[in-house]
Amino acid sequence: MYQEKLIQEIYKKVDATKSIIEAIANALDISYDAAHRRISMKSKFSIEETVQLANHFAISLDKMFQKSDHVLVKKTTEIRTPHDLSTYLENSFKSLTEFNPDLGTSLYYSAKDIPIFYTINTGLLSSFKRYVWLNLLSFEGLEVSFESFLSKNALDNGGKKLNDYYSSIRVKEIWNDTTINSTLQQIMYFSQTGLLTAAHGTILCDQVKELLFSLENKCVPNNDQYQLYYHELLILNNNVLVSNKDRRALFVPHTMLGYFITHDTDTCQHVSNFYQHQLKNSRLLNTAGTRDKKMFFNKAYQKIDLYKARVSAMDEI
Repeated sequence: MYQEKLIQEIYKKVDATKSIIEAIANALDISYDAAHRRISMKSKFSIEETVQLANHFAISLDKMFQKSDHVLVKKTTEIRTPHDLSTYLENSFKSLTEFNPDLGTSLYYSAKDIPIFYTINTGLLSSFKRYVWLNLLSFEGLEVSFESFLSKNALDNGGKKLNDYYSSIRVKEIWNDTTINSTLQQIMYFSQTGLLTAAHGTILCDQVKELLFSLENKCVPNNDQYQLYYHELLILNNNVLVSNKDRRALFVPHTMLGYFITHDTDTCQHVSNFYQHQLKNSRLLNTAGTRDKKMFFNKAYQKIDLYKARVSAMDEI
């Protein structure tokens, strides 16, 4: 019954003028005869083949095989070591690049924290965020200073690839007044523990400010590629919804960097509707008046300056 359902769904995806047997043979890289045996039900699809076909034809296994109140999810890699983090970034890139930017891909980001795509590229801030993540996700803890971590852990290109992909698609981010708080608090915490020097702490504050400057400069009316929304009431959660004309995927956080990923059609549609409703209750800073836009960013800059002053004062203690 399940194989018949899958074949029926594939029929819907294949052009009527083309052979479904040939389409399956190409998708699975098997012979025409082997594909024919599967279509005629003389052979069964393996689990691996089922997943491969679902990915190839953009079919939601969630909707096909689960009850209406259940969805199938994929879990991202658990992170304990720098190698785990590199693997996580590489797998995240693969998951996202299933969505071809040329097919009108768009991404919605409910930014409880500064979006990860900005803090995994290059520079001191990216190294610091990796240091924080590994401190919080490793059961043993790093128990080394940031300076020692910096000397032993070079940035790989996994973060840059994710950042470049993010820059190539249409993005709608929802922020509020607390989005930058966790990063600033991390800088303060590691400064207070003596694991981060005041000199590096002040540079990190400057780099957070530079990041916001770059986003403010992108917040212009004619920039449909990047839109920043300010929501005063919504409690954000780092959910990410990616979609194009062929498919959708929802990334739901369950740990600091851990995500459950689902392509369930109904769930993604529900979240898309939720996002659309929240955008209506938010202020699009790209088209907001100068006063509203400056109020949002200036409040953030003042907060960063306050943390920078407190970190700088650590030298005097």
